[in-house]
Amino acid sequence: MITSYEWSGSETGGRRYSPFVINVEHKKPWHTLTGRQHFFVQHDWMAELGEQLPVYRPPLNVIGHYGDEHLHEDGRAEVTVRYLTPHSKWSIHSNYQDNKYMLDLSRGGPAIWMSTADAERIGVRDNEWVEAYNRNGVVAARAVVTHRMPEGTVYMYHAQDRTVNVPRTEIGGRRGGMHNSLTRLLLKPTHLAGGHAQLTYAFNYYGPTGNQRDEVTVIRRRSQRVEY
Repeated sequence: MITSYEWSGSETGGRRYSPFVINVEHKKPWHTLTGRQHFFVQHDWMAELGEQLPVYRPPLNVIGHYGDEHLHEDGRAEVTVRYLTPHSKWSIHSNYQDNKYMLDLSRGGPAIWMSTADAERIGVRDNEWVEAYNRNGVVAARAVVTHRMPEGTVYMYHAQDRTVNVPRTEIGGRRGGMHNSLTRLLLKPTHLAGGHAQLTYAFNYYGPTGNQRDEVTVIRRRSQRVEY
């Protein structure tokens, strides 16, 4: 199906996956009003909401809107961050790469990448256990502390293996969650604008935006004695 008209890419003949092959090499028009690539969307709803061109929309500050859940009152240090779940670093969807080099880079279970500044605020060192929580759920994972992460933002790469090394959480006592335990989907009015060129649903082309990949989350260091 990758090389069919369901998709625009191709990996035939041993080539790496290349986007827009069918459009460019086989002259198939893009699914727009003009048949060409463009950023401007001429739709009344888009104009009313100021989104005829790509714009930046910051994530909703859920903690600020709804108040702190106060799940803990023991005075333990916490940090509020933007929680992102980008595509996997060492895997394709749910499968870890099964060669030695890729497996050596994995920590054998879930991990949250965070900045050195945020880690210092909650007294956590590299590879120690942390818990991330918000009104949607909770995740137990090891901290990957690195200067490469910007302060105030954390990563939890999606589709990490939950079959090994996933402990019970201190919050609730249940098995420690996954990348989507902290996310939720928000529909925008523009998602409902259908029947208009590229705004018409097509497999892998039009659907909800990635707002569920940008969440407000609280992280704290947990006890390093874990139970499975």
